[in-house]
Amino acid sequence: MPEPKAASFPKIRGALKFYQIASIVTGVMLLLLLAEMILKYSPIHVELFAGGSGGLLWFADVIVGDGCQWYSLFFPGGIGCELTSVGDGTNISLLILVAHGWFYVVYLFAIFRLWSLMRWPFARFILLALGGVIPALSFIMEVRVSREVKAYLASREAAMAAETQTQEAAR
Repeated sequence: MPEPKAASFPKIRGALKFYQIASIVTGVMLLLLLAEMILKYSPIHVELFAGGSGGLLWFADVIVGDGCQWYSLFFPGGIGCELTSVGDGTNISLLILVAHGWFYVVYLFAIFRLWSLMRWPFARFILLALGGVIPALSFIMEVRVSREVKAYLASREAAMAAETQTQEAAR
């Protein structure tokens, strides 16, 4: 596997910072999405709303259609289970869903940029992409990738500095 060029080290540092921010934001949004889904699809059946008849921030009931069993909510579209929210105002649960989707696109761009600059294998890209859809994995991957990239850059720069000193001493 070819190694990154020394000229691309500043770009790698910038891509790493962008990846770190995107990873944390995407991870937080994914955890919020997970909490929203648990509230909506568990026996609690509520969604978060802002404004409307319930006040500034409130939970509205979600009515489960006739014939729905607890397990049918985990098969979207397959069994015909219908959920109807009775809330009015701004559906924060829906906003969390949409925001995570867009942040995931930004996250994919961030990992693509870092992956291509570091010249990692494609399997590494897939593993990093899973960080945006598996809860808490983005936090774990962010720590590991940051540590690995920083260590790699430091070791390469130290090796280049030692080589430069050796060349100057030979003159």
